Amino acid sequence: MIPSEKVKNIIDKYNSLEKELSSGKFDTKLFAKKSKEYSDLKNIIEIAREYLNFEKSKIDLSNIINDKKNDNEIIDLAQKELENAESNRNTYEKKLKIFLLPKDRDDEKNAIVEIRAGTGGLEATLFAADLFRMYEKVCSKKNWTMEIISISKSEAGGFKEVIFSVKGTNIYSYLKYESGVHRVQRVPNTETQGRVHTSAATVAILPEAEDVDVKINDSDLRIDVFRSSGPGGQSVNTTDSAVRITHKPTGIVVTQQDEKSQHKNKAKALKILRARLYEAEKLKKEKERSSDRRSQIGSGDRSERIRTYNFPQGRVTDHRINLTLHKLDEFLKGEIHEEMNENLRLKDQDLKLKSLT
Repeated sequence: MIPSEKVKNIIDKYNSLEKELSSGKFDTKLFAKKSKEYSDLKNIIEIAREYLNFEKSKIDLSNIINDKKNDNEIIDLAQKELENAESNRNTYEKKLKIFLLPKDRDDEKNAIVEIRAGTGGLEATLFAADLFRMYEKVCSKKNWTMEIISISKSEAGGFKEVIFSVKGTNIYSYLKYESGVHRVQRVPNTETQGRVHTSAATVAILPEAEDVDVKINDSDLRIDVFRSSGPGGQSVNTTDSAVRITHKPTGIVVTQQDEKSQHKNKAKALKILRARLYEAEKLKKEKERSSDRRSQIGSGDRSERIRTYNFPQGRVTDHRINLTLHKLDEFLKGEIHEEMNENLRLKDQDLKLKSLT
């Protein structure tokens, strides 16, 4: 049961924001933030009010039911109304609990996605490219903006590594469930005897960090510039435009050479470095709260095997929620990715709700 004070606080906050926003006497810098908070509260305010009204309704209806002077028809109607009120109250309580769950402050951020081929040689690089195309289609369907930061291709035409940013609304809240090891089972084109091979690729979803999130001191950086090179060491640029940034305190190294401009390569490398430093600090804090970490699905653990894509059986299985969809082709086309993500979000909410009780 949710304490009535918590529910009253929701209503008081809503009334306060409504008065503040309608007065016109607000700090313009905070307007967007307060408007967003007001909009979020507006979605739950009627439920909060109905939840608080339940106790009064229960007393009134119970008095009718227990009053022997009332005829049976009135008592029956009151009994049914009370049963409906109790059912609604349980629904309201669950929605309020979800609303009151601690918010991940990164959910509204854009994201940087890193896909790397794992075990499986060239077949793993082809699978990494498949995953990239899948996310590309998901982004297209959701009208998100994708920007390639860097690509390292394999001899087979796959990707050894691809890093890209995704911009839009609540990007990280959706994509964070993709972090981990993705495994593929299929017959490679080079396989002459028709045997199924297992390969893997790692996906890392990093919330895009702003300058205010991560402070990087120039003295902590070692920046090296060198000539960009293509596959096999082939020179693709005649100037020292490639950039390697080493963050000395952590040892994190970021190399960027896709742009012809040293300035642009440095900016992209700093964006990746900032996101990796932010993620490292976030994971450190989550490990300190290990019980919280076990009560959520989107843990961001890159070493965890989260999903298997089985081509012979045409299925995709998410091992965290034991959900199998026999629509592999549609999933890779981004058409039913939302179905998997919705189940992951609901399970995550359920785990967090149980940890509160």
